[in-house]
Amino acid sequence: MNQSEIKRARSASLLKELIPEALGNLNDKVLKEITITDVVVKKGKYDADVYIDPSIYSDEEKKIILKKLKKAAPVLENFCLETSGWFRCPKFHFKFDESIEKSKRLEELFKKIKE
Repeated sequence: MNQSEIKRARSASLLKELIPEALGNLNDKVLKEITITDVVVKKGKYDADVYIDPSIYSDEEKKIILKKLKKAAPVLENFCLETSGWFRCPKFHFKFDESIEKSKRLEELFKKIKE
């Protein structure tokens, strides 16, 4: 791991702590209950992908949540900026973490194969 990768990993780790705290400060009950599974900061630290646990939401709820998060992103970014003391905060791109679903499917397949 080189120096820039370490800095990005540190930034992602801090954002993984700050974003749920920022969501908790919002007046939206749905957004307060969101579980952040991972944050990936892109090279240059201009953008960050924020992954959400999709396990308890229907497809319609997912669309509503993404729409609300898109509106709330500037507020969340501002909170992270003020709390972290950074010069700038990455722009957040919210996505549902599909890797969880894929791993569940693989586990089910392995169980079937084992039987």
